[in-house]
Amino acid sequence: MAQRYVRVKTTQGHIHYGLLQLSRSVQVFDAPPWLKGQPTDLELSPDSYQILAPCSPSKIVAVGKNYVDHAAEMGTPVPEEPLLFFKPPSAVIAAGAAIRYPQQSERVDYEGELALVIGEHCTNCTPEQAHGKIWGYTIANDVTARDLQKRDNQWARAKGFDTFCPLGPWIVRELSPAAQLQTFVNGSDRPTQSSQIDRMVFSPDFLVSYISQIMTLNPGDVILTGTPQGVGPLQIGDRVRIEIEGIGSLENTVISH
Repeated sequence: MAQRYVRVKTTQGHIHYGLLQLSRSVQVFDAPPWLKGQPTDLELSPDSYQILAPCSPSKIVAVGKNYVDHAAEMGTPVPEEPLLFFKPPSAVIAAGAAIRYPQQSERVDYEGELALVIGEHCTNCTPEQAHGKIWGYTIANDVTARDLQKRDNQWARAKGFDTFCPLGPWIVRELSPAAQLQTFVNGSDRPTQSSQIDRMVFSPDFLVSYISQIMTLNPGDVILTGTPQGVGPLQIGDRVRIEIEGIGSLENTVISH
């Protein structure tokens, strides 16, 4: 099993980065691991912490329509260049936290995605350089108020509600290019989304390079790489679980606002 890097909050309210052990205890680091954090003598027992989102990004840069089949189901062509938008850091929640269904919307969709975590400052990088700037990988749900997305000329409102970016539960350093991404709703054993991540139009290395030509990426920043075909609506009370082979699963429940 790949090493799982976590961010946790203790029962005393202290936030730590660390390495999750098979026993579910956490070996605490003295700083985020992408900032050269090193293990300390502190180890947290399984009953003494809660898992948070695995990083605290200064920005979340997301990519729209990065799978051919998803662009088709949205009735649009694949963009000639990556289609970028932002989700605010205030949208981030952890695995197990609740997605709040906003009163302004009548159609809220899940979008399972691979998320990249940046490990070093990245400006004007080539794709080859950008590969070394990706510190690790986690799972994201790009929750979207679909009716508002269609109504507005840009996506800030539809993508930006609090709780609209579940992230986690941890970060792994390596991932197979052919890893399978699947989304399940309400415990069904039939996925609503199922795709290999190497079916992206623009690869992770290309995306990091492309974004770095526009803005500096900082350590701990997150890039959402797009969702495959099969997005669908969520109702209050639904449970949505996104699995990526080699990482694990991210599950959240929908509640009323």
